[in-house]
Order: sequence, then C-alpha cells, then structure tokens
Amino acid sequence: MTILADTATEAAIALADRYAAHNYSPLPVVAASAEGAWITDVDGRRYLDCLAAYSAVNFGHRNPEITATAHAQLDTVTLVSRAFHSDKLGPFCAALARLCGKDMVLPMNSGAEAVESALKVARKWGAEVKGVPAGRANIIVADNNFHGRTISIVSFSSDPVARNGFGPFTPGFRSVPFGDAAGLARAIDGDTVAVLLEPIQGEAGIIVPPDDYLPAVRALCSEHDVLLIADEIQSGLARTGHTLACDRWGVVPDVYLLGKALGGGVVPLSAVVADRDILGVLRPGEHGSTFGGNPLAAAIGSTVVSILERGEFQARSAELGAHLHGRLEDMIGDGVVAVRGMGLWAGVDVDPSLGTGKEMSLRLADRGVLVKDTHGSTLRFAPPLVVTREEIDWAVRQFAAALREAGP
Repeated sequence: MTILADTATEAAIALADRYAAHNYSPLPVVAASAEGAWITDVDGRRYLDCLAAYSAVNFGHRNPEITATAHAQLDTVTLVSRAFHSDKLGPFCAALARLCGKDMVLPMNSGAEAVESALKVARKWGAEVKGVPAGRANIIVADNNFHGRTISIVSFSSDPVARNGFGPFTPGFRSVPFGDAAGLARAIDGDTVAVLLEPIQGEAGIIVPPDDYLPAVRALCSEHDVLLIADEIQSGLARTGHTLACDRWGVVPDVYLLGKALGGGVVPLSAVVADRDILGVLRPGEHGSTFGGNPLAAAIGSTVVSILERGEFQARSAELGAHLHGRLEDMIGDGVVAVRGMGLWAGVDVDPSLGTGKEMSLRLADRGVLVKDTHGSTLRFAPPLVVTREEIDWAVRQFAAALREAGP
C-alpha cells in the first residue's frame, strides 16, 4: 500500500492509522531517534520529552550504561524461557531484592502483569496462610486508581472508558476513596487479603495523599493481617526523589510492584518484590511467563539497580523537581489552577476556559515540548531525570506562551 502525504510525519501517521488498532490517540509526533531528554521526529524536528514514556525512560533515552549492557547481552543470549536457568536471573533478583529490602523477586514483563501476578499471590496467600475460605477473598483498591487494562484490573477501575463494554468483570474487589484511611478501615473484614494502592496516583492527575494516609494504611494492614501492595510502577525508581515513593512516608509495604523504568527504557521488565513468606506460596506450574526474567531484561535490570544504588538520580529528581514545581506554581492564576506532585513528576490543572488538556498538549508540541493530558484539563510533566535546569526553564517558558496563546 502506498501512503501519499506531504511530509514523512503525515505518511507515518497515515500508515499507522491504516494498520494499527486505534486504542490510543497519540499526538501527531513520529519519533525517529532520541537521546537524553530529547526526541527527534522523522522530519528532523526536536522535542523536549516531558513524559518519559510514563516514567519508563527515567534514566534518559539511550542511557549509555544501559545501552552498553543491552549491546553486550545481545551478543551472548537473550531468551531461554524459564525452562532453563540463565546466568543473569539470579544476580538481578538478588540485587533488586536487596534494593527493596525484601527476600524474593518474581520477574515479569509489563506493569499490568506485575499487578495481575500480585493479585494471584495475594489470593493464594489468603487461602494458604491467612485461611480465608475458597472464593471469599477480597482485595481493597482506591477510587480513580490506574493499575493497567487487563480484564481483572479494569474490573475495579472507576474509569468508564476503561470498563464500558468489557464485562462481565472479575469479582472480589472493593473500592474506597483514595486518601481516606477511615473509609478503608470500614471496608476491611475477615476475608480481606490485600490492599492495593498507588502511593501517588499517576493517571488520576498526580494525586499526592495526605501525609498521614499511607502510615495509617500500613497500621491497618498490620492490625488486620492484610497485605499492603504498593504499585510503584510509575512512582518508583527515583521519579519522586526517592528510590521508592513509599520511602517519603517511611512506609514499608509487604509487596512492591515495579516496572517501566526497571527496563531502562529498553525492554519491558516488571517485578513483584516481597518476602519469602509471601512469594513462597507460588510453586512450580502455578504461575509463569515465557519472557519473564529473560537474560536480556535481567542484565538491563541489574544495571538499573546499580544506577539506583548510587543515588544520583534520586538527588537530581528531588533538586530539579523542587525547581520545576516552583516554576509551575508561580503560574497559578495565569492560566494554571493547581499544581501537584513530587520530584520530577507534576500534575498541572489548566484553566478549562483555555481549552482541554489535549488541546494544550498540541499547543506545547507545536512549541517543541511533549506532555500528556489526563482527565480533562490536567497535564502531566515527567521529564527524564537527566533533564537540566535550563531545559526545565525553557519548557516552562513554552508552557507560559502556550497559555497566553489560548487566552482571550
């Protein structure tokens, strides 16, 4: 099929529209190359990436350490399945367990797989350890959560776009308001096996809970013998200025869910990390993944862990995040209604009279800044953690100009 278009961008978009399922509505930018915090499109235009693939590219596009590991591993072995051992799996799991202060790692691929795996582990733990009768286990989640788009996960989503037309849904979930520990306490009963939460809700607009919330949830879970599962797939691995967002509140969950940045922006890699008395409920044949923990991903994951152990990206995120938030907060009243977040992760509510979040994202793309909208007029700013102060200042100036353009 021949695609006729005036530019390489138009041709590429037309081809994707013809053959790729329309489950996304992307900005009209076609990436051809990327380095650090910048993306270059097929027509040679450069953009400052302020989304970082939803935190999958925390360490920058084509991070030299990570790409060197990938190149080296490509020359040895990339996949053997879990039918055999590989020399990269054990070191990766040991390093990640140590980073998280836990005993064991269950490696998977996508973030949604990590969440689904944790749901299975929690139910199995509830049956075998807590003694919940078969078929009665329940898991508590938060309203406006985002944990992926599999059938079980959308079963407890409060987003109608994620749910409409996809039933029947998986039972066994209860949703309570995010940030409301008292509401969560009322939802717990003797058959509750887990509480699954994002420490900071990402897709909902970078919603940071009250400071007393996660400590209260931790105490409730301990009191009622319930697993606390922290979905750190977006918030973890230095994004918030901490290795894990839970660290901000001194909370240690029973289970960490990691993904996105764990693969260094090179391969899909996710993990369930917990102690042996939890992950030990899985026995051979009860759960698996052909690609989970493959040598290529495990090698890259080990490099990511070694980078995190140095702490430099946590420090960059904290320092530059304070600068980003300060610059954005100065715009409140000039087209910006509110700013939320932590580290290099900000949710910005734009005055709805100036347009939708998608419209503002398009204006920013025209000015060379890539962000992503969510929930009406909210924009998410989450640049790779290699971004500089000067690049942040430039992006904020472009944002201010886009707001002025949209004004009366």
